[in-house]
Amino acid sequence: MTPESHDFDVVVVGCGVAGLSAAATASESGLRVAILERAPREERGGNSRYTEAYLRMKSLDEPSDDFESHFAANAGGHLDPSLVALTTHDRESWPPLVKAMAFTDPDVITTFAENAGPTLRWLEKLGVRFERLPTVFLTTSTQRLMPIGGGLALVETLSSHLEGVGVPFFYGTTARDLIQAPDGAITGVRAVGARNRLIEFRGAVVLACGGFQGNAEMMAQYVGPRALYLRPVARGGHYNKGEGIRMGLAVGAAPCGDFGSWHAEPIDPRSGISEPAIFAYPYGVLVNQQGQRFVDEASATVDATYEAVTRHIYAQVGGIAYMIADAKLADVPNYQRALRTDQPAIEAGSLRELAATLAVPAAAFTQTLEAFNAACRPGTFKPLEVDGLATEGIAPPKSNWARPIDRPPFLAYPMISSNVFTFGGLKVTPNAEVVNNDGEVIRGLYAAGETMGIYYGSYAGSTSVLRGLVFGRLAARHAAQLARAGR
Repeated sequence: MTPESHDFDVVVVGCGVAGLSAAATASESGLRVAILERAPREERGGNSRYTEAYLRMKSLDEPSDDFESHFAANAGGHLDPSLVALTTHDRESWPPLVKAMAFTDPDVITTFAENAGPTLRWLEKLGVRFERLPTVFLTTSTQRLMPIGGGLALVETLSSHLEGVGVPFFYGTTARDLIQAPDGAITGVRAVGARNRLIEFRGAVVLACGGFQGNAEMMAQYVGPRALYLRPVARGGHYNKGEGIRMGLAVGAAPCGDFGSWHAEPIDPRSGISEPAIFAYPYGVLVNQQGQRFVDEASATVDATYEAVTRHIYAQVGGIAYMIADAKLADVPNYQRALRTDQPAIEAGSLRELAATLAVPAAAFTQTLEAFNAACRPGTFKPLEVDGLATEGIAPPKSNWARPIDRPPFLAYPMISSNVFTFGGLKVTPNAEVVNNDGEVIRGLYAAGETMGIYYGSYAGSTSVLRGLVFGRLAARHAAQLARAGR
């Protein structure tokens, strides 16, 4: 039986900001475009629908001062400097080995930075408004903008625009395989719709269908068996099953990004709301199920350190820890803003009572808190800036905001690492073209958003939504150039 078939110029897989940016740009370029989306219409948008969409921009036109330097410092592992040095030359002169290397190409990041501002201006023309609104971070190290209405505003603005110009959305439709011509070019995708119905979509393909945080098998394969203790930060992440990455790898795409890592954010496991983050922990201490501290809770501003701290939480037994504070938490202005959970604090009148409620060893727990309290030193507490109020003579130290936890009621919030998105993806050029393991472009295949890999080690905060918007747009522009040349 011949499967149902549709012909387009561009087929966009995924309806988050990366896919929508690609589709809108392709449509503006006069291309016939289709959008495939696994979720139903009311849940379209993947992770993008649920994020506040922080943008690492100091203005609508300028990225933050540390934008490119942060990526450069986290471009891979211990890279061969003789190979990295070759990237200072024109890309066409790079040997195939370098073009396919699993590291973040500097020209990709330069292109990212150069196109961030123009992309936001394009969105502004479509009706999106941006402001520098208060964030969940009470202390910060970089500049951020936000679209008013967050990621949901981006998704709905772009979707409504596309619906208005007649671009078809195929909801409940999951891409499974790429269609490859004898000359190696990608000419479409095979997908399944309702009741596992087979459908073929012909055209150049933009893979913008997220990472693999919603796929337990891939998480165990790449992250390891402890991935059991991770969960997507929001409902949209459960739709990200990794097919885009697998499809690309199946046709020889080069991998890029750290497949064994993810963007970690501390959340309250008791909560079922989107992103129930706990960012107030620098004003208390963190203890594990053995009742012990295990990390400097406040080495710098919270926005610069929370991912590293969350990875330490993930490494604890059961992948869980507890923020412990006392009544003095109320001294922190607007501290409630840093507690995104809808669950109340666990309260107790004494540390032993709190230990019993948390089911941690009371003797170890109280000893830990007593040792911490004894290590605190007099000083001026400045909750909204790095204050240097540190412990002395204790390991691990607490470098800022260290005050004794001694005033009841005593408070606790359980914390686990969420998986905001996975780092591993497909290697792309500055035009978002997917590169194969021999350093050559796979014609007709593009990747954007979480499906492309650029992150290693430490996430460059507030760049993921920008990545999707910018590279979705770049992919569509290049596809339009090829379409015009073909015509």
